Amino acid sequence: MPLYDYVCLDCQKRFDVFFTYAEYGTKPVACAHCQSTNVRRRVPRVRVAKSDESRMENLADPSALAGLEDDPKAMGQMMRKMGREMGEDLPPEFDDVVDRLESGQSPEEIESALPDLGGDGMGGMGSGDMDF
Repeated sequence: MPLYDYVCLDCQKRFDVFFTYAEYGTKPVACAHCQSTNVRRRVPRVRVAKSDESRMENLADPSALAGLEDDPKAMGQMMRKMGREMGEDLPPEFDDVVDRLESGQSPEEIESALPDLGGDGMGGMGSGDMDF
């Protein structure tokens, strides 16, 4: 049976409901937390399948890479775009580094603030190996 994701408009909590395909749209839905019927179905994030070649083409735009060494914010934006284009779940450390870059922190400042960065979670990158 498919699992459908809902949000209650009264208590603002999310919940799941199992329905057969025949039941969906015919059975009333009530919040699992407060029993309200004032609910809305949440549509899950849609993922578009791209070939590896298409993803690499999007990342290889030379104009997007110009001047990144001197602009942490632009570097962070490029890294965020790269993370989305890869279509894979990245470790939380990746988001932390990108957030710091986008706030204007230099790679050197980030490396000193996070000395154990990426020992296991960032592709085997060890301390002192933060190459952007």
